[in-house]
Amino acid sequence: MTKRSPIRYFRTSPEIIRLAVMMYVRFPLSLRNVEDLLHERGIDVCHETIRLWWNRFGPMFAAEIRKKRTEQLRSWPQWRWHLDEMFVKINGEQHYLWRAVDHEGEVLESFVTKTRDKKSALRFLKKTMKRYGGAAVFVTDKLRSYGAALKEIGVADRQETGRWLNNRAENSHLPFRRRERAMMRFRRMRSLPKFVLVHTSVCNHFNQERHLYSRQSFKAGRAAALAEWRQLGAA
Repeated sequence: MTKRSPIRYFRTSPEIIRLAVMMYVRFPLSLRNVEDLLHERGIDVCHETIRLWWNRFGPMFAAEIRKKRTEQLRSWPQWRWHLDEMFVKINGEQHYLWRAVDHEGEVLESFVTKTRDKKSALRFLKKTMKRYGGAAVFVTDKLRSYGAALKEIGVADRQETGRWLNNRAENSHLPFRRRERAMMRFRRMRSLPKFVLVHTSVCNHFNQERHLYSRQSFKAGRAAALAEWRQLGAA
């Protein structure tokens, strides 16, 4: 029995739905910006339709990407993880977005809490290690919660802290910050983890690190990533 595509119930073609979701999640555009860009291509859709598409299909696309990347990462030893937390406001209330980034800048895991104490750090580390295993080195800032959580897990000797050692994690926050400004921040607590999951999966999928490769290799990698995206949610 073959798996049937959930997009089959929509009158709009799957190609347009995938394009709209990619444009909204990958780039710092508003729903109305995406509507205008699609209109320029001769596609007439409402911005509320685009909101429905990304809410319904964004997590599904992200789950497919995440499953493939998790299997790939677990098959290789993890050298270095960069752990950091960033401040996110929801309706004026401050929350903390914990993020784990590998040595290549790929976001492994995200976790949202209202506090940044030992309990929150421990939950974040256990969630990340359950999915990806462990790492040879954990690079963190000087927040004491990390040291206490790593000590309880039994890997305190693998922790490294330094002034510029965690720049990899700091730089990984920039795409999310640009996306956050375009959305004029978040209004509900439950919408933040959902969007973070979709946003990080899409960014990881299209991140080619063009500064490390030749132009020809970058174009080949970009074409392969786009071809894989067009197959998401297919029957």
